Amino acid sequence: MANSDGKFLHKSLQDRKSVKALLEALTRSIGKGEISLSDEEGDLTLPIDDLLTLRIKASRSDGNCVVGIRLSWSEDIQVSHAKTKPSIQ
Repeated sequence: MANSDGKFLHKSLQDRKSVKALLEALTRSIGKGEISLSDEEGDLTLPIDDLLTLRIKASRSDGNCVVGIRLSWSEDIQVSHAKTKPSIQ
């Protein structure tokens, strides 16, 4: 869902193949320098700078598994000290 203040939220139950396709589309969008999100309730397009902050968080507790991926950037170019790249296998 897109809001008038520039926010988008979508939550749904998807199978593994659909999630993979959405993540692949997201990586293509990042490569193009613009993320466009949409569903039946609205849309939002975000231009991307060259430097992004990446946060990956994972947990397992009482049989519930969660993986969170967060990308953030400023529309103003800011240089920060980068950490080493994470490994996903």
